[in-house]
Amino acid sequence: MTIRESMEQWERENLSPYASLSSESLGRDREEPPCDIRPDYQRDRDRILHSKSFRRLKHKTQVFLAPEGDHYRTRLTHTLEVSQIARTIAKALRLNESLTEAIALGHDLGHTPFGHAGEYILNEICGEGFSHYKQSVRVVEVLEKNGKGLNLTKEVRDGILNHRTSGNPATMEGKVVRYSDKIAYINHDIDDAIRGKIIKETDIPKEYSDILGRTVKERLDIMIHDIIFNSLEKPSIYMSPEVDRAMKGLRQWMFENVYKNPAAKSEEGKAQQLIVRLYEYYFAHVEQLPEEYRMLMEQRGESKERVVCDYIAGMSDSYAIDQFEELFVPKAWKV
Repeated sequence: MTIRESMEQWERENLSPYASLSSESLGRDREEPPCDIRPDYQRDRDRILHSKSFRRLKHKTQVFLAPEGDHYRTRLTHTLEVSQIARTIAKALRLNESLTEAIALGHDLGHTPFGHAGEYILNEICGEGFSHYKQSVRVVEVLEKNGKGLNLTKEVRDGILNHRTSGNPATMEGKVVRYSDKIAYINHDIDDAIRGKIIKETDIPKEYSDILGRTVKERLDIMIHDIIFNSLEKPSIYMSPEVDRAMKGLRQWMFENVYKNPAAKSEEGKAQQLIVRLYEYYFAHVEQLPEEYRMLMEQRGESKERVVCDYIAGMSDSYAIDQFEELFVPKAWKV
């Protein structure tokens, strides 16, 4: 028996009857020989962690554009916090931690530079539309490894696609990540907004803080415990009605007081115009796209709109700014 087979046997003997077993995966689009050490979901987790798109998340905006300070979240630190929360819940419920972590690490790979402001404007200007959750799947299916993709299992791709609020993941592990994403961003965005003097902890309405707590630590503890104890030995993931209502109310309050706050969003218009100019330029000069993107059009028949979107969506904030300066900002004359 290989190490992988013994790990798969351990899953069958110890995980919840509602967990996704590595040995029962629906598989990959392209069949591969099994690894002698790692079950399939662990292989997927490793592939995502070693991908270029994962590394670029460290220079992509979470909420605050180009913040001055080392402690504001980026898209990468958000992803790691989602993963930590999701693994805590999955372990307590005896679900598949490797599948949970793979979905969590991959859920935002398709996010644009400049956060949701970048996503919004790309959706506006691209005739084929744009959404980060679909782009995250496209990254792992097509864009990584020069058009070959990462060839992940169907369960991981389903969880990535359905992590959004309106999503309905097919696995318990995907459902855990869907909740964990909200728990993570609500709490760390509050922390960042307080650090940025956008809000104070005491600004949060008492109707939410009385239920969820008055610090990030308290809120995380209460929300995570609530999910675990309401989901034990059940075929889905649940919050208690009281905590669920309070979390949704707090999320809406965040939209009104942080995500749409002029102080936090003062540079978004500039960032969106930057993306528009880059899109228009590369749409008119596709020959200047990197070879791996041109190959998508030449070998796969991908549309110009989609490939230009792919290139811009893959940029980090700093790279997008550098490209804009290179193309549109005049340089001093040098002899």
